[in-house]
Amino acid sequence: DVVVSGGGMVGSAMAAVLGHDIHFHDKKIALLEAGPRKEYSHMPDSYSNRVSSISPGSATLLSSCGAWDHVCSLRLKPFQRMQVWDACSEAMIVFEKDDLDDMGYIVENDVIMSALTKQLDAVADRVEVFYRSKAVGYTWPLPSHSCGTSPWVQVELADGRRLQTKLLIGADGHNSMVRKEAEIKNIEHQYDQSAVVATLYLSELSDTASSLVWSTSHDHAAELLTMDEESFVDSINSAFWSNINHSDFIDTAGAMFRSAISLLKPSGTAVRQLPPSVAKVDPESRAMFPLGMGHATEYVQHRVALIGDAAHRVHPLAGQGVNLGFGDIACLAHHLSAAAFNGSDLGSLKHLLKFETERQRHNVSLIAATDVLKRLYSTTLVPLVLLRTWGLQATNALPPVKEQIMAFASK
Repeated sequence: DVVVSGGGMVGSAMAAVLGHDIHFHDKKIALLEAGPRKEYSHMPDSYSNRVSSISPGSATLLSSCGAWDHVCSLRLKPFQRMQVWDACSEAMIVFEKDDLDDMGYIVENDVIMSALTKQLDAVADRVEVFYRSKAVGYTWPLPSHSCGTSPWVQVELADGRRLQTKLLIGADGHNSMVRKEAEIKNIEHQYDQSAVVATLYLSELSDTASSLVWSTSHDHAAELLTMDEESFVDSINSAFWSNINHSDFIDTAGAMFRSAISLLKPSGTAVRQLPPSVAKVDPESRAMFPLGMGHATEYVQHRVALIGDAAHRVHPLAGQGVNLGFGDIACLAHHLSAAAFNGSDLGSLKHLLKFETERQRHNVSLIAATDVLKRLYSTTLVPLVLLRTWGLQATNALPPVKEQIMAFASK
């Protein structure tokens, strides 16, 4: 009934959510994963450098198929507060929940995969996972099929097997083969940046590890990777603590604006937390990857839907990448569940278009906002630095605006 192409976090979660859906109890689902099955009998002592910031909405989705309980039993770290500050001024903004609810969770990708694998095993009668299987070709049905052609999507695997399905879901990443074969256009932009990831240990919080994602120029990223550990740690600390990009003009203008706000709204200033001091880096954890933005012009066609990075790619500065993918799953699963309940054709454009409309409305605004922030924060031009300094200070003084931002990001 459904073939999900791509067995990463988003593809596996899609298959698990459908497999656990009550209206799908009589349906057959296949998940195609090019890699081998990964077994996690116990968590390794060291932390993985591939981690995600999971929003409350994503945690709810993972709960719906039972995976979140496993995540909680393995390891995760909730966070209640987020502070954003500017390298070129004293401006900052603090997000925190009044009721001290969790704003999100930092979870290793391996932990999420382990939990999803366990939940896929629980519905093995409905969901068949094809490990070490690669799709090498897709044959699309004509919208109005004649008697000589198949009304289904045909998937050809590298080992010669063929699958037929009413609905093909492409969850095969930002170089999606499903998207290319379906001839869906993708608007792409490569940023002039790479991200360096690493696991850090802080001097103040000796019992906890922290995850670093440093977006910087390709050359600087390559340099950070080849440095010895001590120089790398020094570079991070000086990036946190250095005032080298400050100017007296910006600092004075910012201070005047801040005192004007505090006169108008005395409660509009949060406690400033100083940046952390990094003591050491996990020697094996440094890695880098290039950054880009992408968006498919369509998420659906007759019998095809794209989710996750196959449909959209976003800069990691807001930590929203995988949450957008999990949001796609929640929306698509909702419409497919209703279609199954009504006995409708799962691959029909009627409900697939509802999914596309809802998700594009949400995703496009988030991708655009992230792109604007990336550009605004990549410059040291005085007028733009002043603009973002005042913008941060004003937003920080307006709780309703901050609550709207948090509500949007926690979906």
